[in-house]
Amino acid sequence: MKIIIINGPNLNLLGIREKEIYGKQDFDSFFLQLKDHFPAIELSFFQSNVEGEIINCLHDVGFSYDGIILNAGAYSHTSVAIGDAVAAITTPVVEVHISNLAAREDFRHKTFIAPHTKGVIFGFGLKGYQLAIQSFL
Repeated sequence: MKIIIINGPNLNLLGIREKEIYGKQDFDSFFLQLKDHFPAIELSFFQSNVEGEIINCLHDVGFSYDGIILNAGAYSHTSVAIGDAVAAITTPVVEVHISNLAAREDFRHKTFIAPHTKGVIFGFGLKGYQLAIQSFL
């Protein structure tokens, strides 16, 4: 089984930025833990702060992988183009957010990605990625 995690803007700063919201662990070390926890899954990871690069990655893997876990960060609430890219591919997508979107600013309550996904997981911190992987098993 091949699953990719695609992270969007500012998620390269996990463990550094707004620790009260996003936690103290960096994503690279967390990703190694995920790989150890799910050794039978071929897990890969992509991160970009650039909207077009995220769309290109979705196009590249969206017809050949078994699952995509997408945390598009703030682009979730602003990018019709990323939502359209998710709608255009055949690989199922689970949208993940580290923070509890419902407890944050009003503009974060809607995503342009969610209507095109298998499901959305938010508010469980980094554990949301693990829950998303489990949803593909």
